[in-house]
Amino acid sequence: MNSTLNLEISSLRHQYLSGALTPSKLIDSLEKRIGNQNSGNIWIYKLSHEQLLAYCSQLESKDPASLPLYGIPFAVKDNIDLAGVPTTAGCPDYAYTPKSSATVVQKLIDAGAIPIGKTNLDQFATGLVGTRSPYGACQNSFNPEYISGGSSSGSAVSVAKGLVSFSLGTDTAGSGRVPAAFNNLVGHKPTCGLLSTSGVVPACRTLDCVSIFALTASDAETVLKSAQGFDATDAYSRHHSSSSFLPKLGERFKFGVPRQDQLAFFNNQETPGLFEQAVKELQAIGGTAVEIDFSLFLETAKLLYEGPWVAERYTAIRDFFETKPDSIFPVTKKIIGGATKISAADTFSALYQLQALKRKTESVWDAIDVLVTPTAGTIYKISEVNAEPVSCNSNLGYYTNFMNLLDMSATAVPAGFQSNGLPFGITISMPAFGDSALLYLAEKIQSNTAGTLGATNLPFNKESK
Repeated sequence: MNSTLNLEISSLRHQYLSGALTPSKLIDSLEKRIGNQNSGNIWIYKLSHEQLLAYCSQLESKDPASLPLYGIPFAVKDNIDLAGVPTTAGCPDYAYTPKSSATVVQKLIDAGAIPIGKTNLDQFATGLVGTRSPYGACQNSFNPEYISGGSSSGSAVSVAKGLVSFSLGTDTAGSGRVPAAFNNLVGHKPTCGLLSTSGVVPACRTLDCVSIFALTASDAETVLKSAQGFDATDAYSRHHSSSSFLPKLGERFKFGVPRQDQLAFFNNQETPGLFEQAVKELQAIGGTAVEIDFSLFLETAKLLYEGPWVAERYTAIRDFFETKPDSIFPVTKKIIGGATKISAADTFSALYQLQALKRKTESVWDAIDVLVTPTAGTIYKISEVNAEPVSCNSNLGYYTNFMNLLDMSATAVPAGFQSNGLPFGITISMPAFGDSALLYLAEKIQSNTAGTLGATNLPFNKESK
């Protein structure tokens, strides 16, 4: 496989349909590209050649046109089950081998996609940095001195480096958006319950969702269509709603931006200008900027780690936490261990506060169609995060931690580069079930900028969209 081969779904599909490519040929080439060394600590488990060829064999007896994801390679965050492959959640002593795949993984395989392996993550999906793993800190796809973002670290980097076409992550506090921004990808955080979480190791079960990393918004939309669907085995699964109040985001739309005094870039001198440029680009495609009071969203964000939701993380692994505490990554153990101090009264008090904040934020949507923020105000070196693990992580969640608490859908979109070559991204968000509208807008944003695909240096091709 040529080192410049484009792994976009549309590109691979064209080659399959023309007969120029078969799944087994693609897999042979991908294995050469990935190699035997786990450069950048991306993988926890890679499927063997024999396992991959078994998937290919099943596909090659079928018509490529019959399956929407025929022969499309993807990666799976290692807190999501893949049948016959260990699930570690980033903790070797926690590992188990599931007999069946998570519902969302099985849907993708049934649609023709080929799982390549399980990817590294911040242990138990607790973190936005990608460094909290006994399998090693996952390195940024542009500069190995910098963080990949987390917790879905390996999932993002595997796509950015052109090792797979798309990947699955999870997103409770920003884990499907921050790594996308740091690796020049589209990261879609669906409406909670739109993708099944059956077969997913919980972080905060009431807030968790499976997310999608892709090179383009169009690819993310293609994956979403195959992955979504009500799952009766998942107590938090929801039927898709085409709520009439949600805008279609046509030629003209209003987008909210935080007041200047509420924007935070954490001493980064370049990202404010990149965000300002992104706002101008939104205006160029028909958007009207509306300044909003962002304080309610920031107040909500504080609840995620300062409130009782950290107790959900404790509940998810309680038995393991109490019997094998030394198996847990030190920073992760400190964060989750704080849950034991939270009372039932504290929980109800926070629930009342959240409900009040939900009601107050409803009025924001009377003035805007979509909310636009930086995905993260800055990016850190791995050494910086190791020195200040909690404060750096907290800064990265400034624009992300409120999303699932307020039942919103969100898409991270590439928005340029700093002078040091590291990418910057914005996040567009709407109330629940705004997924299609967001991906439509994300595609318009990508089409309006002369962008590249991940870290591959391949250009975004407007003509193929």
